[in-house]
Amino acid sequence: MGTRGMEGVCSGTDPAIKGLTLHGAQSCRTHCSGSWHPCSTMAMGLQAGTRQLRGNLVLLPVAVVMLLLCSSPVCATASVGLPADCSRLASSSPSGVYVIQPARSPPRVVWCDMDTEGKGWTVVQRNSHDTEIAWKQSWTTYKYGFGNVQGDHWLGTEYLHLLTQQGTYKVRFVVRDKANVTHYAEYDIFRVESESSGYPLRLGRILSSGNDYLTSYHPSYGGIHDNMKFSTVDKDQDQHSGNCASSYGGWWYDKCQNVVLNAKRYILWPEMCPRGDCTSSLILVKPSIVC
Repeated sequence: MGTRGMEGVCSGTDPAIKGLTLHGAQSCRTHCSGSWHPCSTMAMGLQAGTRQLRGNLVLLPVAVVMLLLCSSPVCATASVGLPADCSRLASSSPSGVYVIQPARSPPRVVWCDMDTEGKGWTVVQRNSHDTEIAWKQSWTTYKYGFGNVQGDHWLGTEYLHLLTQQGTYKVRFVVRDKANVTHYAEYDIFRVESESSGYPLRLGRILSSGNDYLTSYHPSYGGIHDNMKFSTVDKDQDQHSGNCASSYGGWWYDKCQNVVLNAKRYILWPEMCPRGDCTSSLILVKPSIVC
């Protein structure tokens, strides 16, 4: 493969590459679209001085990530061996942008959180109260993900499904209130079922202190979130007479919500942010038992 600039080399890649921003002289700002080529996603750019990624997951500058995911077809997947999630990182690894590959999934650009307790968390959602992200997105957009993994984003409902089918995963929902105090709710099981079943949410028992607003029923709020199907503006699967997602964004709604994390200028968690004025949210997942 000869030396090529990064502009316009996209040849059918993950829709989640949209929104990634590169800084510097070279960039791949082309919004890639189309289906995954079985070889194109891990093609190696000789101009980047890279032949293969062997064994361990490696921290990559965003420019290199874009090169890997937007390169011309060169089959290198057989010897790549990317880990399935961020828990496979060495504990000394820094937080940052990585490439993982869950079973039966194409390689995926993610943010690995190596600072939160336990390390090795894969970030699947990040939102800030004053975000520029529009959370009222279509079913397909939520399926494949949107935003920038370095900032506010949704990893993709399909990737949540593929990621959590690999074993037993746990989840930590994190919010920060107006006083800049961080709160979290952790559950020992987190699973998203298939698209054909509506991407329903499955949660286990809560491990953290405080009230449970996801698996317990709260009629004075919005019912429950556990076991609810995912709803978007163009696919209403909630138990409400209207479409909850049209008011907020894609989420596992009942009638409508106890908790809302996917909304613009409205991040709700009862007790901590009852008026929807949390300053940020984060959803982190990792295997319950790290091998």
